[in-house]
Amino acid sequence: MKTVKEVSELTGISVRTLHYYDEIGLFKPTEVNEAGYRLYDDKAIDKLGQILVFKELDIPLADIKLIMESPDLDSSSVLAKQRKMLCLKKQRIERIIAGIDEMLKGDNMDFKVFDETELQDMFSDMLENMTESQQQIFIDQYGSIENWKNQLIERASDEKVQKNYSKLVEWYGDKDAVKESMKSAPKSDVFASYQKRMGDIQQRIADMKGTDVNSFEVRQLVGEYDFVAKQLYQLENPKAFLLDMAKGYQENEELAKGIDMVYGSGAAKYIGEAIEWFYLRG
Repeated sequence: MKTVKEVSELTGISVRTLHYYDEIGLFKPTEVNEAGYRLYDDKAIDKLGQILVFKELDIPLADIKLIMESPDLDSSSVLAKQRKMLCLKKQRIERIIAGIDEMLKGDNMDFKVFDETELQDMFSDMLENMTESQQQIFIDQYGSIENWKNQLIERASDEKVQKNYSKLVEWYGDKDAVKESMKSAPKSDVFASYQKRMGDIQQRIADMKGTDVNSFEVRQLVGEYDFVAKQLYQLENPKAFLLDMAKGYQENEELAKGIDMVYGSGAAKYIGEAIEWFYLRG
C-alpha cells in the first residue's frame, strides 16, 4: 500500500490533484486508515495509469469518469480509440515541427491550407446537408449556387481566410477530419436541435454566475456542453475549439456584449472562465 505522497512521487501528479480526484469520485483510495491517511494498492495505481493516459489525450475529467465507471467498458475499443487520438496528436506535433523547420531555413511559409479542388469538394458536401430553403437564401443573395461557390473559393485565397482554415485543422486534428466533418455534418433540423441545446446549456451556466466555476454543478454543465459540441461540430475532441471560444468571450468586447445581451450581464466572462477552468485546471 502506498500513501498519497508516495503515489504523487511515483506518478508526478500533485497531492492536491489526487485529493481533487478523490473528491469528484474519479480516483478514490483503496482505503483510509484510522489516522485518516489515504492508501492505494497496486490495482489502484494501475487505474490511475489509465486515467493519466486519457488525460494525456485531452479527454475532460467528466468524460474520463464516465468511461472508468462504465460496466460495459471494452478495453480493446478504448485502446483503439486512444491509438487513433494519439496518432492525431502526433500529426499535429509533426506539422508544428515542420513549420518550425521551414522558419529556421528562412523559407516563406505556405499559408494555403486547402487547395481549390478540396474546397470544391467541401462545398459540395456542405450543400448536401442544406435544405432547399437554406440554399434559396444564398441564391437570392448571389444569384445562383454556382456564383456563391465561386465567390467563396475566390475569397479563400485571402491569407486571413486561410488562417481561419488553419484554425479549423487545429480543432479537428487534421485536414481529412475537417473534410469528413462536412460529409457527416448533422442535417439542418438536427443541427438546429443541437444549437438550441447548446444555447440552453449556456443559459444554465450563465444562471450559475456567482458560483465557483470549479464547483461540481458548473463543471457538470460544461461537461454536457463538451458532449453536445462533439455531436454538433463532429469534433473528436472539442477542447481547442471551446477554449478559443472561451478566449473570445473574455477578450472580444463586441462578442461579449452580444453574449451578455442574450444570457445576461457578465455571462460571457463567466461562461469563458467556466470553460477554461474545466479544461485547464481540472
